[in-house]
Amino acid sequence: MATVLCVLYPDPTDGHPPTYARDSIPEIARYPGGETTPSPRGIDFVPGQLVGSVSGGLGLRPYLEKAGHRFVVTSDKEGPDSEFERLLPEADVVISQPFWPAYLDADRLAKARRLRLAVTAGVGSDHVDLGAAIERGITVAEVTYSNSLSVAEHAVMQILALVRDYLPAHDIVRAGGWNIADAVKRSYDIEGMEVGVVAAGRIGRAVLERLKPFGVRLAYFDKHRLPADVEKELGTTYHDDVRALTAAVDVLSIHAPLQPETYRLFDDELIGTMRRGSYIVNTARAAIVDRDAVVRALESGRLAGYAGDVWYPQPPPADHPWRSMPHEAMTPHMSGSSLSAQARYAAGTREILEAFFDGTPIREEYLIAAGGALVGAGAHAYTAAAGQASPGSTGR
Repeated sequence: MATVLCVLYPDPTDGHPPTYARDSIPEIARYPGGETTPSPRGIDFVPGQLVGSVSGGLGLRPYLEKAGHRFVVTSDKEGPDSEFERLLPEADVVISQPFWPAYLDADRLAKARRLRLAVTAGVGSDHVDLGAAIERGITVAEVTYSNSLSVAEHAVMQILALVRDYLPAHDIVRAGGWNIADAVKRSYDIEGMEVGVVAAGRIGRAVLERLKPFGVRLAYFDKHRLPADVEKELGTTYHDDVRALTAAVDVLSIHAPLQPETYRLFDDELIGTMRRGSYIVNTARAAIVDRDAVVRALESGRLAGYAGDVWYPQPPPADHPWRSMPHEAMTPHMSGSSLSAQARYAAGTREILEAFFDGTPIREEYLIAAGGALVGAGAHAYTAAAGQASPGSTGR
């Protein structure tokens, strides 16, 4: 019998939904590029229902308990007296989400003497100290691609919301007003603007593809350059230095993983290279930008707007300055946790667990670290070596 410790965000404030806005979601069998969507032997939930919060339990309880495993689901993850911290020494498997991360830093991993598998239900494993996990022989896996397109859609939405200044206009009508001049005084068309993407992996490339029909000029920076035919198809310009990109665009969308070289990359100096009145959207990781540098840039007018759904720490305190800074369009970390995405990453988590408990190989594209090394998707996306962790994985 194994103990599976699962950390998920709390249920809705008014309880788990008895009904849903839609009766079903589209069935998607393959992602762009041909990779198949998760294919566990079975699922015990209805796709399109809320399984990403505590009561939903990723739909795993019937499967795990029928197999004789102990399954504990909690949202209590902060501090030495949290349920997560207390149960961690007993856990053989830890499941967490990027949206409500249970930080597995080196100290916590040292306490997790039985831990053999850390699963990210979704994409992004920087809340795990990969160096320490590698040293201890812990397998780290995530459900690669499961919510990538969900995040891309969210980023495009926030780009448009910022440039058109949608939220203040919406607030005007909700307050009973109708002053059109107030609604348009910071509203622009995105057509003809130069839009750049930092990291053109699955999410960044999907953003480029979705923005192309808007008549914008596209550019990107990535340590892995796209094939020439893809660049031509998208009509995008490659920059081999992030500073060259930031100086050349009006809108910047960040999709890089958090690792030592991206930690607080966007500081006062880098943001200062951007055109006055530029916009930044960050749906990657909050610690890629300097929190207070963003506030200063919005207050000075260097940035016309900032949006995203990633914060540091998560959840942020009530007095976090991004809650009250001007010209923001922030959301809680929910871009990759739509009900559509939940169906995929819950199924993918079960697929990983089935392989783990059966002693069969976990899909290579799901693997981040295994056998004492970065492997699979981890070898492509991360650079953490033994004894080295992404900075975001060390804070709580």
